[in-house]
Amino acid sequence: MTRAGAVSAVALLALLAGCGEDEPDAPPSVQVTVGPQDVEVQPTQYCLGGDGERYSITPPIIEVSPDSPITLTVPETVAEQGWGVQVFDDQLVEVIGEVDVESGETSFDVNSSDVVPAAFYLVVVEDKGTDCGEFSGAWPVGFIRAG
Repeated sequence: MTRAGAVSAVALLALLAGCGEDEPDAPPSVQVTVGPQDVEVQPTQYCLGGDGERYSITPPIIEVSPDSPITLTVPETVAEQGWGVQVFDDQLVEVIGEVDVESGETSFDVNSSDVVPAAFYLVVVEDKGTDCGEFSGAWPVGFIRAG
């Protein structure tokens, strides 16, 4: 084999070595859509490469009108693992409720008036059981309902 052929073979092997890896190099985001607002939400924690990571982020807060449809959309990898939505108070301390999303679904719809307090958080929570065991992904987003 010529030197150029050897270099090409090594380059091809290096390229193929990366194929089939479905582990992202960064945690995925969750999309939140309310009317014309489309917000990308970063996780506060996520299992990446078998390591549970916590992130210092400030969750976004979205102002919504009463009776506004809110759509939460997760990436395929989260949908395949399973996920749910936790409803928290305005301080992100007390759990008000929890909803499991049907297996394999990538989106969930809720109405802004379905939650009793005018200010609340929705937290997308990935089901446990990833490479990190009990540690799972979490994406919080706050809402303030006008009126």
